[in-house]
Amino acid sequence: MAEYTRKEVLDEAKKLATMLANTEEIDRFKQVEAKLNENQKVQKLIQKIKTLQKQAVNFQAYEKREALKRIESEIDRLQEEIDSIPVVQEFKETQIVVNDVLQLVSKTISREVTNNVIESTGGDLLAGETGSKTNDKSGCSH
Repeated sequence: MAEYTRKEVLDEAKKLATMLANTEEIDRFKQVEAKLNENQKVQKLIQKIKTLQKQAVNFQAYEKREALKRIESEIDRLQEEIDSIPVVQEFKETQIVVNDVLQLVSKTISREVTNNVIESTGGDLLAGETGSKTNDKSGCSH
């Protein structure tokens, strides 16, 4: 069986990343992100929230609790307004899909590495144990 250097493995990881970046899911994400960035209503709401967040930090620093509560509830209201905009909902959905794809790839790599280690050490795949666990074949029980 061939051995690989860390550099070779990382080079392959970069190739895989390029492949993933060119999947249908990532393409859809980029399209929706562009629509989101072009949406003036969303951008104005985001700017309002950023301004209010700066004010909130100031009110917090000067312990102006009532003003802080008002600002925080306005931020929450604006966030709900943003979340109700269809392009924002679409963006969040594409984020979830992309995340799912990345997690699937990560879990697949992890599982395959584990299985490979188990198999290459003569272990038991079903038990999930490597062959190096206790290969004491002398019959001695202590």
